[in-house]
Amino acid sequence: MGLAKRIAAVVVPLGLVVGGVAYGVSRHHSSEDKTLGQCTTEVGRLRVVLTDEQARNASLIAAIAIRRGMPAHAATIGIATALQESKLYNLRGGDRDSLGLFQQRHSQGWGRPRQILDPVYATNAFYDALQKVPGYADLPVTVAAQRVQHSAFPDAYGVYEKDARALASALTGYSPAAFWCHLSAPDRAPLPAATRARGLAAALLQAFGPVTVNVVTGGHLSLSVTSRPHGWAVASYLVARARELGITNVGYRGREWSTGSRRGWHHSAGPGPGVVVVD
Repeated sequence: MGLAKRIAAVVVPLGLVVGGVAYGVSRHHSSEDKTLGQCTTEVGRLRVVLTDEQARNASLIAAIAIRRGMPAHAATIGIATALQESKLYNLRGGDRDSLGLFQQRHSQGWGRPRQILDPVYATNAFYDALQKVPGYADLPVTVAAQRVQHSAFPDAYGVYEKDARALASALTGYSPAAFWCHLSAPDRAPLPAATRARGLAAALLQAFGPVTVNVVTGGHLSLSVTSRPHGWAVASYLVARARELGITNVGYRGREWSTGSRRGWHHSAGPGPGVVVVD
């Protein structure tokens, strides 16, 4: 990573604080509430705050690792790499021809610029390369990331390891109810339930693969999940994309998240195991 890339990493819209505190300052907050538009992860004593854009990208990196059957350590490596390379923003420039979440280069065979700027393509390309690294699942984050990225600053990935591990644990579902966003309610009327179900299935397909979405009594949407971690990963992914999908509530295993809440998930009467319920 050269000087131009380091400058590009500074001018993205964020206020970076290393060490599990905050990586972004929301562009959606009002003067009355500076937490609106922020997404929070809390695992143990570690707290990581992202903008909703950063959270969407982090949740995608975690979800694609799940879809590919890769361990949570792969998601940690992917998120740490993207934090170092782009601060989890889909950058349209960088050092020489570097682009996107992972600052991949067309000239180095990562794909066409249009492809690299697609976060789904870029994340899969990163994992394609990571899976070719012998024993990557047992390697330290810095070593595994460097063998993919070939950075001039290989130790820089380690700066983000603890925060990436917390994000990966929450977003792959191994730390339940550990990720949430404080968002305003949608400013438009909800679409018909059947239309919302189709949109939700399409949004999940690129990240998790096929997920069954049904319309249930009261116009709620019910999503089938295969395990407790899978359920929490899907629920977290939906929270990260609630603004764009028009979601106001997500429920899973006796917990519920709602737009407007600053405190994350709260206890509720349902739903139980096996389904995530969305409004």
